[in-house]
Amino acid sequence: MKGLIQRVTRACVQVEEETVGRIGPGLLLFLGVEKGDSEVQVERLCQRVLRYRVFPDGKGRMNCSLLDSGGALLVVPQFTLAADTQRGNRPSFSPAAPPEDGERCFGQFLTSAREVLGVDRVSAGRFGADMAVSLENDGPVTFLLQAC
Repeated sequence: MKGLIQRVTRACVQVEEETVGRIGPGLLLFLGVEKGDSEVQVERLCQRVLRYRVFPDGKGRMNCSLLDSGGALLVVPQFTLAADTQRGNRPSFSPAAPPEDGERCFGQFLTSAREVLGVDRVSAGRFGADMAVSLENDGPVTFLLQAC
């Protein structure tokens, strides 16, 4: 399981011109589910995302997590993160989880994040949909996290 996080001042995701998720300051997470990912990887990545220190403390150093900052989380499913890009000029999606497994893990991730942050601080894109994502990157600060 992979997660690309971006610290944002705001972000939103639309499906067919309908806004399905929107946050102010916080993290935008693009979530990629790979074959073999289970609830164990979901929980590991969720804990890493929520506790990863990417927000400034009083001295301007990245010492605060999403939990510390009080920010929000926007989770966007993105199976292309699971692609194998090591050879050639075209990605292979064979490492990606089947859609039913990806959707299950995406739902589990949202449930876990909402249990910790609260429902009002976690927003989401729509699994399997063609989405338009808008964001204002803060920093910019971007990290690729993996659940091992």
